[in-house]
Amino acid sequence: MSHIMDSPDKDNREESRKEEEAKAKGKALVDIVNLVSLFGFLYGSLDNRLDFDEALARQLKKPSPNYRTRLESNLLACLGGISLVLIILQFATGILLLLYYRPTTAEAYQSIIEITNQVPFGWLIRGLHYWGANLLIGAVILHMIRIFFTGAYKSPREFTWVSGVVLFIITLLLGFSGFLLPWNQLSYWTTTVATDGMSAIPLIGETLKFFVRGGLEVGQLGLTRFFASHVVILPGILMIFLAIHFLMVRRLGIADPL
Repeated sequence: MSHIMDSPDKDNREESRKEEEAKAKGKALVDIVNLVSLFGFLYGSLDNRLDFDEALARQLKKPSPNYRTRLESNLLACLGGISLVLIILQFATGILLLLYYRPTTAEAYQSIIEITNQVPFGWLIRGLHYWGANLLIGAVILHMIRIFFTGAYKSPREFTWVSGVVLFIITLLLGFSGFLLPWNQLSYWTTTVATDGMSAIPLIGETLKFFVRGGLEVGQLGLTRFFASHVVILPGILMIFLAIHFLMVRRLGIADPL
């Protein structure tokens, strides 16, 4: 009788022992990875202090927000996420293009020809970058239209809306600055006409046009300024406002009931 009553406790102890052995094996495997890889060593050391795993698990288990209307509970609700994916695509393809692009008036067009025709998968990377830029502008415009007509910009999310408007302007400037980089007839004359329009701005128009062009005409200094704006200045500002935008979205939520 005593033997029969002790049996469940014995089984529980056996299961606990097996679980502890499994945990010990898992920890030993993590320790081995940490020791043999630099990334594992750094990640393991940082995770012990900052607990990345727990923070990541908490984010992955976070429930999806409840949208208020059918208009929002479909693909339109994903336009912000689609924009972010396209931004990541632009960063990735832009970095690859940087490996071969030469930002001088003598070599810019030739480097684009080489990227398209000689670099392995260069045509694909350039095409993804070009069409990704167009899709990004379209996605951001649709995202802003959805936010505006559903009233999701109202209090307390005014600054979320303002940061989104700034991101939209930066996106347009990235498209404008990138248009000159191929340095062909179309990009040259389009930039010339667009910068001519700046002279219509009262008081600062001519000075602004001169500054953007780097002279009276679009030349090497202008190409350098467009290149620097496209690959360093504007992406840096974009990253800052993206962080602000997402922090406010997480802090203030999507929207209250209409």
